[in-house]
Amino acid sequence: MGGVFNDITPIRSGPDSLTNPFTTNGTTTVSVADTAHGAEQGDFVTFDSFSTLDGLDMNNEFEITTITDTDNYTVTHTDTASGSTSGGGGTGNANYQLSIGEATSTFGYGWGTSTWGASTWGTARSSSTVVIYARNWSLDNFGEDLIATVINGGTYKWDLSGGVSNRAAVVTNAPTASRFSLVSADTRHLFCMGTETTIANTATQDDLFFRWSDREDLTDWTPVATNEAGSLRIADGSRIIGAVKSTGQILVWTDKSLHGVQFVGTPYTFGQRQLGANCGLIAQHACIDVNGKAYWMGENSFYMYDGVVKKMPCSVQDFVFDDLSFTNKNDIACGLNTEFNEIFWYYATAGATQIDAGVVYNYLENTWYTISLDRTSWLAAEIYEQPIATQYSTTLTANSATIMGLTAGASYTYEHEKGNNQADGTAISASLTTGSIEIATGDSLMSVSKFVPDFTNLTNNVAVTLTLEQYPQSASNVTTTGNVTSSTQKIDIRGRGRSVNLAFVSNTVDDTNWRLGSMKLQLRPDGRR
Repeated sequence: MGGVFNDITPIRSGPDSLTNPFTTNGTTTVSVADTAHGAEQGDFVTFDSFSTLDGLDMNNEFEITTITDTDNYTVTHTDTASGSTSGGGGTGNANYQLSIGEATSTFGYGWGTSTWGASTWGTARSSSTVVIYARNWSLDNFGEDLIATVINGGTYKWDLSGGVSNRAAVVTNAPTASRFSLVSADTRHLFCMGTETTIANTATQDDLFFRWSDREDLTDWTPVATNEAGSLRIADGSRIIGAVKSTGQILVWTDKSLHGVQFVGTPYTFGQRQLGANCGLIAQHACIDVNGKAYWMGENSFYMYDGVVKKMPCSVQDFVFDDLSFTNKNDIACGLNTEFNEIFWYYATAGATQIDAGVVYNYLENTWYTISLDRTSWLAAEIYEQPIATQYSTTLTANSATIMGLTAGASYTYEHEKGNNQADGTAISASLTTGSIEIATGDSLMSVSKFVPDFTNLTNNVAVTLTLEQYPQSASNVTTTGNVTSSTQKIDIRGRGRSVNLAFVSNTVDDTNWRLGSMKLQLRPDGRR
């Protein structure tokens, strides 16, 4: 808020009253006893009202270092205990934040991951098709307040009126297990997708079932004649994957199909109709709506919906989907950069455990390109002047001075489209390579004698490399390189080949936002000597 980060993570359990829970051993490690604590390694706990123990003030927030058993765990203090005490600290409270969940998506190898009767009882499986998803959140606004749902978990509300010191809290009477949530734009109904058929019974979670609260009321979920709460179930697919608010409807994707959910008024409130089949969504955050048109990433293709579902021609489709991590596909993040009319999809490549690549579509120019930039979340330039994005690092330790025992695993936050350099001040390396330029059917030789550049707003140098090819896989290609400035009229060339391509590279600190115009090549048919 105001450019400052504030922790509003919900409290899972607490305040739990504890008496003499701490054990010291003359090091920075402190053991904590709390019966049925329910915590996991890496979770966060805050202690208050305890007495100083062996010189250690335990009234702080800690990351849990290790889990000893269901009743004990350890934390790490920044100071070393002056002695060894078993069971001390007096009486105080422990507040446990919502568990952090998995940092990466992994295969599950336990009970139920294989077919009945396969292998032998008690034998660990070496392969699996069951994916344990990394922790994922859906966020939306309810007026000035924030609604947040954790994947396959509860729904929470952060109330702005309580200030930034106020944490998000469970939405009263809301389902306790949902895949994600969103708020309808016009009517302000809260939708929980892939949720429970019986509220508060997690065993009834149905991945194709969704329900909504009464209008303007987050706490009323029971359908009666005097409210607008209700529910529906989608028939096509095995689970709801994602949804976006579009013009006049909410678009909802399963893993197989697209559906439109529209407000129809009483007595049904909302109705749904199928808009497309065999066009499922690959990940919860892999869809976006731009000016009433929806774009999304499927299991092996890109799609759009502008009243009709269309498979989008993509020049880099094989490059992307042949190197996509199946295990981490649910982590895919989609972003919008309106300044340059770009839609980004960030994904993990095969063998990677975190997002490490991206593919970009320019929806005005209908062009595609790939990038090596990795971003795990994206906020378009709406509230803030520039887009805001995060990058997760497994080796970065958060720079919080108030949390003790922090281990590696944190995110950088970036302002995009600000300045002309990298975040560390180094130059942004820009490169562009054209496809092969041919004459006739591509089997005729040609002679290339001149290149005429066309750039806008070019103040520094751009290196241009022309490659003349005999055949696509030929090793005897001829290259010519020259530097182009704002005053360069032409570059003379002498070469022969069946095709030619051009590569443009700039790598200058404080470069300008140059644009490539209509370049020209002087070509003529040629023959063999």
